[in-house]
Amino acid sequence: MIFLPEDREICEAILQSAHERGDPAGSISELIAWTGLRFIGAPYEAETLGREGTEELIINLRAFDCVTFIENVIVLAGLIRAGKTAFQDYAAALERIRYRDGRRNGYPSRLHYFTDWLRNNGRKDIVRDITAEIGGRPFRKPFHALTDRRGDHPALESPGVFRRMRIVEAACSRRTLHYIPKISVKEMEGRIEDGDIIAITTDAAGIDVVHTGIAVRIRRGLRLLHASSQAGKVVLSDVTLCRYLRARRSRTGIIVGRMIRKPVIGQRIVKENR
Repeated sequence: MIFLPEDREICEAILQSAHERGDPAGSISELIAWTGLRFIGAPYEAETLGREGTEELIINLRAFDCVTFIENVIVLAGLIRAGKTAFQDYAAALERIRYRDGRRNGYPSRLHYFTDWLRNNGRKDIVRDITAEIGGRPFRKPFHALTDRRGDHPALESPGVFRRMRIVEAACSRRTLHYIPKISVKEMEGRIEDGDIIAITTDAAGIDVVHTGIAVRIRRGLRLLHASSQAGKVVLSDVTLCRYLRARRSRTGIIVGRMIRKPVIGQRIVKENR
């Protein structure tokens, strides 16, 4: 496990603050929105989980990419809902959400593709893909973006790891997925709740999703709370989700995830890496 003392301090401060406010009594959607907003202004950092060597649980509450922002917000909100305040519970829950079936077993066990992440966390009773339920259209797509860029990922230099990732990609490619085309988002947005996960689909080859964020509804419409590479930090978008999607042709629509009304909990012994 890799983390800094500041990560423990941030985690415990958020959990303790929520406990003192009585937040465990709130709805999980309210807790997700509240937790995500606590990180506004936190720096964006690409590839926060990228490192050479053995796959370890990397904890970083100081800077985020778009997916680690989602993971951390969901884990913290789930722990708040469960009334947990210990860093050990946070670390165990983060490992459970990040890895296939909650078990860290090398680089291929990490849920790299977001629709695969949603599917596996649905099986773990954490987050469900609700896109089909709210009117999403079916689609299928070949997955190969990760192994196509083998040279960019040191772990894939191992033939065994590369073969395992190809198997993962083949399984993802066989699935029927659902999305809401961007021309239909305005019509469908009334079915999206505060705290829902919004994944941006793409027409780029080999990959399902190019960005993720959290839905936050304010007076002028649905906005995206996300770790933005363009802004260089966590922001609440200053345009509606519909306008955000229209800004780039490659953004084809959205996939929507919703946290199940069941807390993410766990416990393990944690040692600091200084």
